Amino acid sequence: MIGADLAILIPEIILSLYAMGAMLAAVYTSKDALAPALTWATALVLAIMGLYIAVSGGGQNLAFDGMFVDDAFSRFAKVMILFAAAAVLLIGSDYMIKNELLRFEYPILMVLAVVGMMVMVSAGDLITLYMGLELQSLALYVVAAVRRDSVRSTEAGLKYFVLGALSSGLFLYGASLTYGFAGTTNFAGIIDAASGSDMPLGLLFGLVFVISALAFKVSAAPFHMWTPDVYEGSPTAITALFSTAPKVAAMALFARVVHDAFGGVVDQWQQILAFLAVLSMFLGAIAAIGQTDIKRLMAYSSISHMGFALMGLAAGTAQGVEAMLIYMAIYVTMNMGTFAFIMTMSKDGRPVTQISALSSFASRESTKALAILVLMFSLAGVPPLLGFFGKYAVLLAAVEAGLTWLALAGVSPRSSGPITTCASST
Repeated sequence: MIGADLAILIPEIILSLYAMGAMLAAVYTSKDALAPALTWATALVLAIMGLYIAVSGGGQNLAFDGMFVDDAFSRFAKVMILFAAAAVLLIGSDYMIKNELLRFEYPILMVLAVVGMMVMVSAGDLITLYMGLELQSLALYVVAAVRRDSVRSTEAGLKYFVLGALSSGLFLYGASLTYGFAGTTNFAGIIDAASGSDMPLGLLFGLVFVISALAFKVSAAPFHMWTPDVYEGSPTAITALFSTAPKVAAMALFARVVHDAFGGVVDQWQQILAFLAVLSMFLGAIAAIGQTDIKRLMAYSSISHMGFALMGLAAGTAQGVEAMLIYMAIYVTMNMGTFAFIMTMSKDGRPVTQISALSSFASRESTKALAILVLMFSLAGVPPLLGFFGKYAVLLAAVEAGLTWLALAGVSPRSSGPITTCASST
């Protein structure tokens, strides 16, 4: 029985063993001298695991009495997470080497964070969910402060840790309330306890606390306060990571909780998600207009985009979940390209992130200027670029779920903040 359960967790087990083996190899060798080769090897391992999961297929498999769920939804999310993490490692390798930031711990912590993300999206129990959430978070807290001689990087790591600990506390309080009134931490048991018109008030409070904690993780307003400072203070390669794989994992986890654990009371959480979506879309789009640092700009852009992704979840339908996954896949791709461009910005051998540095950029680097313009317009959802189809999917899901007002609210901000700021500079 245990063997059958462990067989379902083969990708997570392989990555965990790889991380421990790489750590031992680095300790007994020249450590940081091994970092470049270890980074490339880690990216290759992550990509291979992504391919393995993509071709493995199969239906729904449960491990450890439903605490771990392997289904099409989790496999799709895991493939996105693995390829996004591998791409970040490859894209950011030169940047980390050039700025003397590449340590042997960096790819190892990345792997451990990815394992946490994979556990998150396959969680079928609140305990499993918390274990994956904390494994991801603890690794990312360290990565955020990897630039030890920088006050801004240290501040970013500290803010991320403190506010992340707060969100973990909110989640645990919500989970304890849920367990107290449902009598179980398993999603299948919770959905039975929450179904019907006589849902206990304490269970509703537990749902609110859990959603608040998850909103922290996806940086949805009004729980977004850590995002701009962490994005700006962390090295750009690390910021590229924060804006891609963890966002996919957190949104997939969000979907898993509201649909698998509280799917019988859609009316109870739909209005909460709709409120978070509207607030995130407007705050992110408006606050982005006045930014002078491109990484802070991307932070507010991320907040706005999470609002659109939450719009898909707020629909409360299978179509809404599919639309959210499509949106996240497109968002991650566009974000990866944007941060790859940001990492090439330098002056006198030092990285530059000020938007003013883009002044007359089109006359100096016309190809790069065109590329960043296309990426920004795609992030804004301007047709016929790829980003348009992601926004169309979530808007359509909202309309067909009877949330026309939410779709209209989503059309109005249009994420125009980043477009007007960057396009005017280039």
